[in-house]
Amino acid sequence: MILPTKHIRPDRALIGVGAEMLETLERPMTVSMLWDDLRLSRSADTSSPVIDYRWFVLALDLLFMLSAVEFERGVIRKATP
Repeated sequence: MILPTKHIRPDRALIGVGAEMLETLERPMTVSMLWDDLRLSRSADTSSPVIDYRWFVLALDLLFMLSAVEFERGVIRKATP
């Protein structure tokens, strides 16, 4: 679920979805903006499966636990090193 396995493709694993989120976070965004941008980028790429909102939230939680993103005043941004 977190990492790709024989049965979970890398673009479906939470770590892969989280990596896509970090690529999308070029600027601070609200959760809904990030969700919309991620869905648009996945719908443009026909090889990536569509993910539902629950999977998006799980991947976002993983990024928070890894301290890769910060949430402040309603926006999410990449964490500063």
